[in-house]
Amino acid sequence: MTSSSASMRTVFLGLPMASLSMEQAIDAVLRGCEATTFSYVVTPNVDHVVRLDKSRDNVDGRAFADAYAAAGLVLCDSRILQRLAKLSGLSLPVVPGSDLTRVLLEDPRMAGRTVAIIGGSETLVASLQRCAPGIRLMQLRPPMNVLRNEVAVAEIEQFVAEQRADVVLFAIGAPQSEIAAHRCLYEGRSRGIGLCIGASLEFIIGEKSRAPRWVQHIGMEWAFRLGSEPRRLWRRYLVDGPRIFAIWARQR
Repeated sequence: MTSSSASMRTVFLGLPMASLSMEQAIDAVLRGCEATTFSYVVTPNVDHVVRLDKSRDNVDGRAFADAYAAAGLVLCDSRILQRLAKLSGLSLPVVPGSDLTRVLLEDPRMAGRTVAIIGGSETLVASLQRCAPGIRLMQLRPPMNVLRNEVAVAEIEQFVAEQRADVVLFAIGAPQSEIAAHRCLYEGRSRGIGLCIGASLEFIIGEKSRAPRWVQHIGMEWAFRLGSEPRRLWRRYLVDGPRIFAIWARQR
């Protein structure tokens, strides 16, 4: 990332979040496409902050914290975090990772560039190619629980290094995406810029439904997602998520 991006930061809950608009964030990512070295973007939400608060409890947690500390760009993904920041007297722009991914792939400046995808379904590339016809796509589909499989992690490092893509989309969920991106940075052979994007591509190709825009703006997208996938997400939103208020009160 450039020094100008680094200087436009708001430190909140221990994270140096970039005070960038969507347009400025896209420009920063496109500059990262030109780099001969590798950097990556993380987009903290409530779940990430809660995980980071528990980072001392296990090896994966510490690795997640290390991955966040090494990120080149930190963009706030949560309107709840934005509102808590406002209560702390801070102005924190929201650049949702799903929107960042979509806007990036639609940007005409991406025409002719290469994008490597880590994760996703068997039909992802074909579906995504229809949404981004001018971009060359390649994909690696690692196994589930990839962090428990050193061979699979090494395959990610090798794939990213060999493809030399302009953008690498890590779509294997948190904390796996962030830790894998950090491993690629630490390994030192890759170039371009990585984005840790969660379910962004599934939203883009219609495999999952995103909350209506008005629901997003009132900060209730979490409730929409909980209603869409209650068995998978109930603990994240109903048990772990509310801890953010205690974390904010303590750190405030």
